Amino acid sequence: MECKKIFITGATSGIGRNIAELCLKKRYEVYATGRNKEALHSLAKLGATVIEGDLSKKEDIHRIFSELPEIDVAIINAGVGVFENVFDLTDEDIDKMLDVNVRAPIYIAKHLAPKMMKRRSGHLILIGSQAGKVATKKASVYAASKHAITGFANGLRMELSPYNIKVSAVYPGPIDTPFLDKADATHTYRNSVKGVLLAPEKVAAEIVKLIDHPKREINLPSIMGLTSKLYALAPALTERLGKRFFTKK
Repeated sequence: MECKKIFITGATSGIGRNIAELCLKKRYEVYATGRNKEALHSLAKLGATVIEGDLSKKEDIHRIFSELPEIDVAIINAGVGVFENVFDLTDEDIDKMLDVNVRAPIYIAKHLAPKMMKRRSGHLILIGSQAGKVATKKASVYAASKHAITGFANGLRMELSPYNIKVSAVYPGPIDTPFLDKADATHTYRNSVKGVLLAPEKVAAEIVKLIDHPKREINLPSIMGLTSKLYALAPALTERLGKRFFTKK
């Protein structure tokens, strides 16, 4: 049986790194991209094919495509965040979140889809966030970027289903990774949610399961899926009841 080729973005740290290592242990053929040269080098030692690139730069995205073979599964994981009120964000902060969290996943899917359509097989796994379903203070732009992933995944799924291509969306809550420290240098958010932080290894394991057992979406933890449904039905009530949680940043 042919080994599946797995493409992973944001593979140099956090859940992306854990996903890459799990895929290598399962003997998948891994193609990993990220910006950290040392982290990429260590992944290469483990057996991954690594491609350095910055997904906020369109020229880097096109160069990455030129080095990729036909991919069976793409785990579009790379993301950036700056937890601050919109009026305190710089234009560069906003552009970075939109470039990496929204434009890059769309460009990647646009590039990979035609080849998957031609062979009538493939799987795109988009990593969203519970922030994209339930926005909170100091995360308005980050939430908007992740909300875009929800809309994109849902529409893309309908576009590609006639070609037997699966589209999965993953919506984790806060994860114990360096992402939190980069997004909030004050560590206020990390300290306020430390009791409910998800372990990156467990999140990665749930994502890797999707490779062989595709699902439309998964919410981590599952209870957060109920919260987002309640929010959709009664947003004002949910915001009032959850005011303490929504202001943890």
